[in-house]
Amino acid sequence: MVSLFAFASSSANAQNLGSVQGRATQANGQPLIGAAVLVTGTTVGATTDASGNYRLADLSAGAHTLTVRLVGYASQSRRVQVVAGETVTQDFAVEESNAELNEVTVMGDRANRFARKSSEYVNKMPLSNLENPQVYATVGKELLTEQLVFSVEDATRNVPGLQKMWDATGRGGDGGAFYASRGFVVSSQLRNGVAGNVTSDIDAVNLEKLEVIKGPSATLYGSSLTSYGGLLNRVTKKPFEKFGGEVAVSGGSYGFHRVSADVNTPLNAAKTLAFRLNTAYNYEDNFQNVGYAGFVKSLAIAPSLQFSPNERLTINLDAEIYRGTNVGKQLIYFDYREKTSYLGFSRANEAPLDYRQSYQGPGLTQDSRSTNLFAQVRYRISPSFTSTTYLTSSRSYSQGKGPYFYLVSNTVVALDSLAALGVYTPPTGFARRAGVGALFRADQSTQNSHSQTYEVQQLFNGDFQLGSLRNRVVFGLDFLRIDSGLDFLGGRIDAIPVNVPDYDYRTFNGQTVNATYTASPPPHYLVTTKVNTYSAFASDVLNLTDQLSVLAAVRVDRYDNTGGVYYSAVDGYNQTAVSPKFGLVYQPVKDRVSLFANHQNSFRNQNTSYINAEGQTRNTIPEHANQLEGGVKLDAAGGRLSLTASYYDIRVKNLLRILTPTTQAQDGNQVSRGVELNLVASPVRSLNVVGGFAYNYSEFVDTNTDLNSRRPNTASAPYLANAWVSYRQPEGVLKGLGAGFGGNYASDNKILNSASQGVFTLPAYTVFNASIFYDQPKYRISAKVDNLTDQKYWIGYTTMNAQKLRSIVGSVAYKF
Repeated sequence: MVSLFAFASSSANAQNLGSVQGRATQANGQPLIGAAVLVTGTTVGATTDASGNYRLADLSAGAHTLTVRLVGYASQSRRVQVVAGETVTQDFAVEESNAELNEVTVMGDRANRFARKSSEYVNKMPLSNLENPQVYATVGKELLTEQLVFSVEDATRNVPGLQKMWDATGRGGDGGAFYASRGFVVSSQLRNGVAGNVTSDIDAVNLEKLEVIKGPSATLYGSSLTSYGGLLNRVTKKPFEKFGGEVAVSGGSYGFHRVSADVNTPLNAAKTLAFRLNTAYNYEDNFQNVGYAGFVKSLAIAPSLQFSPNERLTINLDAEIYRGTNVGKQLIYFDYREKTSYLGFSRANEAPLDYRQSYQGPGLTQDSRSTNLFAQVRYRISPSFTSTTYLTSSRSYSQGKGPYFYLVSNTVVALDSLAALGVYTPPTGFARRAGVGALFRADQSTQNSHSQTYEVQQLFNGDFQLGSLRNRVVFGLDFLRIDSGLDFLGGRIDAIPVNVPDYDYRTFNGQTVNATYTASPPPHYLVTTKVNTYSAFASDVLNLTDQLSVLAAVRVDRYDNTGGVYYSAVDGYNQTAVSPKFGLVYQPVKDRVSLFANHQNSFRNQNTSYINAEGQTRNTIPEHANQLEGGVKLDAAGGRLSLTASYYDIRVKNLLRILTPTTQAQDGNQVSRGVELNLVASPVRSLNVVGGFAYNYSEFVDTNTDLNSRRPNTASAPYLANAWVSYRQPEGVLKGLGAGFGGNYASDNKILNSASQGVFTLPAYTVFNASIFYDQPKYRISAKVDNLTDQKYWIGYTTMNAQKLRSIVGSVAYKF
C-alpha cells in the first residue's frame, strides 16, 4: 500500500513538471557560449553550449524567473510560464557590459567558477560534459590567474593523470615539452582543435583554457598529432566587441621578470570587426648556479582578428609568434651499456651529484622560433547546419647548442678504455667495479633545423531531428602535411669527474664546443621526410530518449610518406588505417548524473620491414590501440559539484618484437589500464576545490624478453594526485582578497626498467604551491610560492632531470 501511494505520488509530481529550453545570443546574433541560465529562488541552472543552447528540465508548473549571466555581458532576466508536461521556449539576446577583462572579480562568488561544463572541441561538436562519453579535463583562465601561471607547462599540474616528463628544449621539430598520460607519451601539438605545435615553453598569455582529452583519439584527431594516451588542446582567447585590456609586470626568484599585455578593441562603428593582441616577454635564470647554468628568454606575440558581418558568418584570423634564446636544461642520460649494479645505486637521490651544480659553462645557447598562422571561417548554413573551415600553417626553427650529459660507471669507463686499445671484448676476469667513473658531457646542436606543418580541415556540423530522434553529427575532411628539414650534429666533448672540490666545471662552454668542431667536424644526422595524410571522418550522437544517447564514429586515414632521410635513406610508403569509436551515455538523473562507456581507437604508421621466423621479408602494418572505458559523471548540488570517475583498459597490438638477432615478429602487445578521478567543486560560497587522482598499470606483454612483464620506462609514475583549494572574500571591505594552496604528488618512476640494465628510479615527490591575491575592478596584486617546502625532485623521459627549487614571484596588473 505504501509503495502504491509512493508511486501515485511520484506520478502526480511528474505530471506537474515541465521544461524550458532556448538559445542565448549576443547582440550581433552570435551564440553566447558558457553562460549560466539560473532559475531564481532555486539551485536549478544550466550552461549554454557552443551554439548558445540551454535546457532546464523537471521544473514545477507555474511562473518562474530565468536569469542569464556571463562575465562581460549584462545580466538579463525573463519571466516564463512553465506548462506541465510541455517544453516551452525562452530565448535571450544580451548586450555587453563593462567588465570583460575583470572576469575574475565578477565571478568571485559564483558557484564552481573553475568548472567548464561543455566543449565544442572534444568531439568536434557542441556537447555538454554529461552528454560526452569521453573523459577530458579542462583548466580555465580563472584558475590560471589565481595560481599566477605563466605557461601551459605549469597549467598541466591541474590535470589528473598527467605528468610532465621533459621540459621543452626549443629544438625545431621536436622540442616541445613531453608528458605521460595513461602510460603513453603525449605532447601539445593542437590549438583550437587543429595543428599548432610550439617547440619552446608555451606562454599562457593567450590561453583561454587548456583541454586534455584522454585515451586513444585518432578517430577525430588522427594519429600524427596525438598519442594512445590522448592529446592536449589549447583554446585561445578571442576578440570581442568592446575596448578593454590588461597590462601586468611580474618578478621574482632566479632573476625572473615578465611584462605582459592583453588589449582588445573594435575596429568599426558597427563592432563587426574586432582586434585583440596578447603579448608577453619573459626572462629567467636557471636555479642551478645562477649565472652559469643558463637562462631562458622568450617573446610571445599573439594577434587575432574577428570579423562577423552578420549573424551567420564569422571569420577569425590568428597568429602565434614565439621567439626565444635559451640554454638547455640539464638532462642526464644513462649509457645503453650501463647497469644499475655497475653504478652502485639505483635511485636519483643517491647519485653523487650536486643538485644545485651546473656542469656546464656559458655560451651553450640556442635560438628557437615557432610561427603559427590560423584562419577559421564559420558559416551557419541553416538553423540546423554549420560549416567550419580551418587553414593552418605551423613552422618551427632552431639553431644552436644542445648540451646533455651521461652518468657512467667505473665499468663503462674501463670498457671505453679497452676499446681505445683495440680490445673490444673484456678479457677473462675483467673487474666490474661499482661506482660513478665520470660524467660525459656532450652536445647535439641543431643547424637551420625546421619543420613545417600544414592542415586544411572542413567540418559540417548538424543538429536535427529524424522522426523523434535527435541527431548531432559532424562530417569532416582533413589534409595534413608535415615537412621535416632537421639537421642535428655533435657528439661527446669531454669526460669529467664528479664531486671534486674546486673543479672547473665551466670548461664545457660555447667556445670549447666550437673549437672541438673546428678541429674535428662532427657528424650530421638529417631528417628530411615529407608526409601527407588524407582523412575523412564522421560522427553521430543519437538521442534514443531524453536520457539515453549513443555515439558512433569512424575515420579512414590514408598515410603517404614520400621518403627521404631519417638519419639514413628511407623509401616512401603508403598505409591505410580505419579508426572506429563508440560511446554510450545514460542519465538516470537528467542533467545531473550520467553513466558512460566508450570504445576508442588510435593507430601508428610504421615504415619498415622485418624478417620473420621463416626467413621471409614482411612489411609492417600499423599498430593499433583500443580502449574500453566506463564511469560516471556528476553535475550535482546545483552545479556546485562536478565529478568524473572512470576505469579504462587500453590494449596495443602489432608491436614489433625481437625473436633472434636477425628475426622479428609483429605480434607484440602492451597493456595499460587504470582509474582516474577529477573533481571541481564549490562546497560553500567562495570556496573552490580542484582535485584529481590517477592510477595506471602498464605492462609489456609478448614483446622482447628484455622487457616482458615490465612497466615501460616512458610510462611515468603509476600514482598521481593533484589538489588546489582557494577562498576569495566575496563582500565587505576585503572583497577580492583571496588565497590558494595545493600541490602535486607522484609515486616512484622507473626510467630504466629492463632485464639487461636493471631498474633506476626517480623517487616519489610531493610539491606544494601557494598563492595570495587582491583583485579589484581596476587592478590586481598577487604573489605565489612554487615548491613551498624546497623539495628536491626529478622528472625524466629515460633521463633524470632535477627540477626547480622554491621560487617566489610577485605581480601587479592594471585593467582598463
